[in-house]
Amino acid sequence: MDSSIEIFKTNDNQTEIQVQFENETVWLNRHHMAELFGRDVKTIGKHINNVFNEGELTREVVVAKFATTTRHGAISGKTQTKEVEFYNLDVIISVGYRVKSQQGTQFRQWATQRLKDYLVKGYAINENRLAQKQQEVEYLKTGIRIINRAIEEATNDDSKEVFRLFSKGLALLDDYDHEELDKRGTTLKSTTYPSFGMYMELINNMYSDFESDVFAQPKDDSFRSSIGQIMQGFGGEDLYPTIEEKAANLLYYVVKNHSFVDGNKRIAAACFVFFLEQNNSLIKPNGKPLIDNSTLAALTLFVATSKTEEADVVKQLVISILNRNY
Repeated sequence: MDSSIEIFKTNDNQTEIQVQFENETVWLNRHHMAELFGRDVKTIGKHINNVFNEGELTREVVVAKFATTTRHGAISGKTQTKEVEFYNLDVIISVGYRVKSQQGTQFRQWATQRLKDYLVKGYAINENRLAQKQQEVEYLKTGIRIINRAIEEATNDDSKEVFRLFSKGLALLDDYDHEELDKRGTTLKSTTYPSFGMYMELINNMYSDFESDVFAQPKDDSFRSSIGQIMQGFGGEDLYPTIEEKAANLLYYVVKNHSFVDGNKRIAAACFVFFLEQNNSLIKPNGKPLIDNSTLAALTLFVATSKTEEADVVKQLVISILNRNY
């Protein structure tokens, strides 16, 4: 449930309280509860402490700190922001029983109904998103079937090649949707690892093409670590056995380690291509590049914008593209 604020009014309309809804519960601070139950803040604080001291509730589960903006006490027209402890519905109900407040009962009924409304609404939204996702997958499958039929029916060789390229891209998207991307590369052979000096020579040769004075200026020694990652092994076996896996991880680590003040994505893409070239894997048997400029740029941006927890999927996509382009 997304965070939101609603106004609770007592039946006599004499009391209005802003109520925070978040993490599938409601939250009030001590001042809110004092107003709700008609008690002073000190009394509310005493009851809250008793709730925890008696082991009725666990503080870590039912207490959260939210940033609250208030007027500055000393400077007119200014505001100040500070973190304030808020207590969830379990605490509010417990304090309500202790102070025997009729308004507390009204609030509990109101909050419970609002939470039910939120849960029903959230369930409906999730159901709708799931249905849309399933529909997208079906559209994707239909598109692939149409392309495949077009390939079978085409008589011109050039047309077949064009259709085949589209079909390959659609199949890759389908595998991405179904979490069936390639985890392993296809090229098992002795690997040539360019040295740190060779990579730096490549990067220095790129410098004249860019105006930035800080292009390729190292921030730390992490670039050396990035190129060394793909050389790792265990028990005589390479951690990344194939050329495709090594190349994918090289691209990922150089982009993500941000070793340079400027130009990290350009440097990563160049090192990626250089590694493939040094291992005679950049040019396909038909004489065409394994990966074109547009695909290289898209992949590099894909890596750069990905989250840490998406690392495996990102690398699998790179491996899948290299596998299928060969």
